[in-house]
Amino acid sequence: MRHPNDNSFAERRKTADNAKRELLTKFASAPKATDPGMQERLAAREAVAAARTARRAEREALKAAENERLLREAAEAAAAAEAQDRAEAEARQAEINDRVSRVVADEAERKAERDRRYAARKARRA
Repeated sequence: MRHPNDNSFAERRKTADNAKRELLTKFASAPKATDPGMQERLAAREAVAAARTARRAEREALKAAENERLLREAAEAAAAAEAQDRAEAEARQAEINDRVSRVVADEAERKAERDRRYAARKARRA
């Protein structure tokens, strides 16, 4: 008993040929690169690509400017911190110098007082 869908070789071959022919007609009827519609679509794609490139360049320029600003701020902060450290070091050195000068002045004052007493004692004995 034969099935109604049991095609013979010739029918299958004919169906395959028809399918190939339909594919060829489909691709043959596709728009060519020289068609005005295709030219418009290609131009639109190129415009989109150019706009994308421009936006990317703008983003990169903004990033570079932001990085430069951050570097400049960091350099300014480092310079300010260095100046503050230098000022603190100078203040400490000035304080040390002041103490040293006071100690030297006190020693000179004590020596002068001791010399005065020594001279007064000598003057009383003589």
